[in-house]
Formats: sequence, structure tokens, C-alpha cells
Amino acid sequence: MRQRVARVAVVAVLVALALLAVPLALVIRASFFADERGELERAALSAAVRVSPDFATGDPVELAPGHFEGDLGIYDPALRRRAGTGPALGDAVTGRAASGTVAQRDGDGELVVAVPVSSAEHVIGVVRASTSTASVWKRVLTAWGALLAVALAAFGIALLPARRQARALAAPLEALARTSQSVTDGDLTARAGACGIGEIDQVALNHNAMVDRLAQLLRHEREFTANASHQLRTPLTGLQLGLEAALATPGADLRSAVEEALAESHHLNETIDEVLSLAKDATRSGPGAPAQPVAALLERAELRWHGPFAMDGRRLRLGLDRAVAGAATPRRTTDQILDILLDNAHRHGRGSVEVTLRDLGEAIAIDVTDEGSLSLPPSVIFERGTSTGPGQGIGLALAAELAESTGGRLSVTGTEPTRFTLLLPRTAE
Repeated sequence: MRQRVARVAVVAVLVALALLAVPLALVIRASFFADERGELERAALSAAVRVSPDFATGDPVELAPGHFEGDLGIYDPALRRRAGTGPALGDAVTGRAASGTVAQRDGDGELVVAVPVSSAEHVIGVVRASTSTASVWKRVLTAWGALLAVALAAFGIALLPARRQARALAAPLEALARTSQSVTDGDLTARAGACGIGEIDQVALNHNAMVDRLAQLLRHEREFTANASHQLRTPLTGLQLGLEAALATPGADLRSAVEEALAESHHLNETIDEVLSLAKDATRSGPGAPAQPVAALLERAELRWHGPFAMDGRRLRLGLDRAVAGAATPRRTTDQILDILLDNAHRHGRGSVEVTLRDLGEAIAIDVTDEGSLSLPPSVIFERGTSTGPGQGIGLALAAELAESTGGRLSVTGTEPTRFTLLLPRTAE
């Protein structure tokens, strides 16, 4: 990535230098040749001044000594050299100047300027000045070399910020690639940081939002799997034990066993629906949500949990205030919460377990109390993964989520003995 960005910057610099240097080189060449023609013309004009009107009658001309390095000659109208240096006979340039105009030629390795000398409106001679183009090209090449050196220096200077800019652009993209690779390797906590480049920061923001959404979906999937396994394990075990006991007992009432199994299977089906509803962020507290009297709630709980507690030599007591026995609560959701609290008391509590009902006016309080003690702080007891025994710490966290889905609240209201209190809004029957 860095090499590609640097390559683009280098190409851009080279194109810019070429667009600047090539026209400048052409201008330098034209300027040097124009300057040299100007020098030749000035030398020729200086020599023409020394030609007297008597030149046509044979008056000799003496050229002043100077620093002119080329050939400087004076020709008569017949194009014969009369003084100075140059070809003995004038060339085509000299002939054009003899017609009364300044003539120039650049070719055959020579730069020539011819100036006519007039007297009384007649051309009496021609001054021809010439020099080798090699000397001009030498100065042009020297200037081009200096231009090339400046261009190379500019390229070198421009290369440093180009490389720095390449690093500045490539570093956040490389960091984003590493973050994406970490996510691919399973690290859903990896997040891309900001770099100050708006477009790349937007890509990083979208990437982080995608990872957050992916992590949320995976968390919901894992929680659903854990919730389902937690809620289905105990009822399935009870169903299997009931059927096995009926088959193993001679003369047992199989119809009664089948009816109990059907009731358990209905409860399992409701449990699955409730866990699915929670996984989809649906609630059961809105209009049309199934409701039941709290008396029926406690009776159903006693029917399911009296046997497991009795098998362990423990008592399950239900305290029902008849004044609020007809108060309605969300049916399946409250059943699930009460099952979790009773299962928690069965697994982690001690002694007798008491379920009591209290009327709080706009709400109903259900207390589940056992004779054990709570060793964990109440502030962490509902965090997923928190457990005081061999369990996975799913039940109480799920119960708290279910309580919130009904608009209620689950809290710890006692540690010695342990007491959990479920607050539920009244629901129309």
C-alpha cells in the first residue's frame, strides 16, 4: 500500500517537473540562440559604422580590434570579402543582405547574420558575422544541466513529503486491515481507531459498527442457546424421571403418567416460546399478552416443584393472600421466572423454601425465601456467568431479563436468609 501511494506521488511529481522543465528547456534554447544572433547583429552593425561612403571606390576598411570570437567580414556588392575573416565569396545570406535587408541563417553548424551597408540609399557593402553553433549549444547544454540539477533537487525534496504522506495514508489502512484480521481470527473486541482522515475514519466507524452488530448477534445467539439449555434441562429431566418411574412401577396408572407427561410437554413448549420471544427482544407485557391469576401461578409452581423438594426432604410452602389471589400477572413469563427462582433455591439454597405474595397496590411482590445465606454481593448476583455452585450462572441473569421484559424487576431483598423479590405490574385478565 505504501509503495503504491508513494509511486503515485512520484509519478505526479515527475509529470509536474516534466511539464515545467521541458517548456523551460525549450525557452532556454531559444533564448540562447536569440541572444547569440543579437550579439552577431550588434557586432555586424558596429563594423558597418566603420565603412565609409568611399568603400565602393576601393577605400580600405580597418576593423577595430575586439573580443568577438567568430568570423567578421566586410563584402562589396559583388560579394567579395574586402576585409576581416570569413569565406572569400559571400554565401546566400550575404547575397540576401546585399538586397538591403538584414539576413540570418542557422544551419550547417554555423550561425550567420549579415547586415547591409548603405550610402545615399544604395547598398555599397555587406558586413557578415558568424559563429559556430557548437559554442551556443555548449552554453545551452550547460544551462540544461543546471536545470536538470534543479529538477532532481526538487524531485528529491518532493520525495520526502511524498513518502511521509504515503505513510500517513497507509498506516491507518494497515491498522484497519490488522483490526479486520483480528476480527476474522475471532477477537470481537478489536476496534479500529481514528486517524484524522475523514474518509478513512468513516470506513473505520462503519467497520466498528459492523463488528458491534456482529458481536451483538453472536451474543444473542449464545445467550439463546444457554437460556434454552438451562430452561429445558430440568423439565426434561423431570419428564423422563416420571415416565421411567411409571414404566418401572408394576400396576402404575399409565394414563395418569401420560397426562402428567403431556402437561410437562406443554410447559416445555411454552418455555421454548418464551425463550424465543426473549431472543427476539419481544415482550409479553403489551396488550393481548397472556395473563393468569397469581393463585393459578402459585398452584402451577407447587405442582411442578413439590416433588423435587420432597425428594430432598425439604418443604415448599406457599403463602397466598386471598385478597389478591385474583390479581393477574403475565402467564408464561412469570412461570419462567418463578421456576428459575425455585430451581435456584433447590440447587443452591437450604432448608424449607417459602413463596409468599404481597399486594403493593399498583404492583404485586412475590418473595422466594430459603434458609440458606447469600455469599455473593447482590450487585453481581444477576450478572451472567456468576454462580456460587457448579452451575453456569445463567438462571438468575435470565430471570432478571424476563422480569424486565414484563415491565417488572427482580432484586435481592435478603442475604441471611436468602430472599429474592419479584415485582410485577398488575395485568388485566
